[in-house]
Amino acid sequence: MTRIVCIGNSLIPGDAAGSHVYERLLRAGLPHGVELVEGGLAGLNLLPFFDDGRRVVLVDTVSGLAASGDVELFDCAPALGRTDGAYYGHGGGLSCLFGVLPAVADGPLPEILLVGMERPAGESAVQTAADMCLDLAWGGRSLEPRPLS
Repeated sequence: MTRIVCIGNSLIPGDAAGSHVYERLLRAGLPHGVELVEGGLAGLNLLPFFDDGRRVVLVDTVSGLAASGDVELFDCAPALGRTDGAYYGHGGGLSCLFGVLPAVADGPLPEILLVGMERPAGESAVQTAADMCLDLAWGGRSLEPRPLS
């Protein structure tokens, strides 16, 4: 089972890419057993989506992890539980979520992947991210994530 959580603020153009991927996936249709979630700006309110052992694919813009406009697939396991540099206030982002997740999870954590769209994430990046999500949703094994460090 897979859950795809698209993160972003559709009201702010520089942070709307996750919302645009959500809309594309909604129109494309996903196979049975794949849940699509509009994560918006939920922050730590996303924690319950990690509790049932499903694979979780996060979709968000990133900064400093790839070349400008590129889309990368990351394995989030190396980032889980790290609190170095994590900011826990408004805007804490994924580092905050990953920092607290192991301490509050009910049971074992699922596989957590991030489809990261490096800023600025234009139309091409949104389409590439949506295609990656569809490949993961349909059980494609051609994508090899790199460790999120």
